[in-house]
Amino acid sequence: MNTRVRIRRTAVVLAATAVLPLALSACSDGSGDSAKSSASATSTSQDGMTGSTAAASADQPFGTGCAAVPKSGSGSFDGMAQDPVATAASNNPALSTLVAAVKKAGLVDTLNNAQNITVFAPTNDAFAKIPKATLDKVLNDKAQLTKILTYHVVGQQLTPKDLEKGSFDTLEKSKLTTAGSGESYTVNDSAKVVCGNVKTANATVYIIDTVLMPTA
Repeated sequence: MNTRVRIRRTAVVLAATAVLPLALSACSDGSGDSAKSSASATSTSQDGMTGSTAAASADQPFGTGCAAVPKSGSGSFDGMAQDPVATAASNNPALSTLVAAVKKAGLVDTLNNAQNITVFAPTNDAFAKIPKATLDKVLNDKAQLTKILTYHVVGQQLTPKDLEKGSFDTLEKSKLTTAGSGESYTVNDSAKVVCGNVKTANATVYIIDTVLMPTA
């Protein structure tokens, strides 16, 4: 009897030994597939997030001059996006001379009520390049001031891609040209975009370092 029991136990052990590798192999294959699926899903998720982030990043303001924009409040990028363009500009300290000129020309309502426009907005430093006597004369000549200011406005919203090589009709009825790529753009081969792709409720703004002058 003892001999028979030992034989049976040996047979069971051998059978288990034979089956165990197959079970482990099957388990391993399933886990491998699961791990691969998980990794694939993770990769897909990460790729999706990366793509989304890149797209969002491409739609953000750019340029060295953007550092001067307030980080919070009505004059920040988020704040400006809530207001129409003339109001938004009035909350940006770097555009106070432009805003004063817009008010003198009586263009606040015109700009705020326009839809889907692009404004090339000269900084205070841009206006400071103009001799004071000349600037004062322009500021006191409403017709001439209106002509200059409306030359800075294009009746469509322009993306950075549009600016790479473009020619656009302005509200002043003549054309301005743009060129560049990446984060470096010029207008009329002279003014540089120092902070671009700034969104307001009704416009896209490109802040520039030189006042544009329409052809006589």
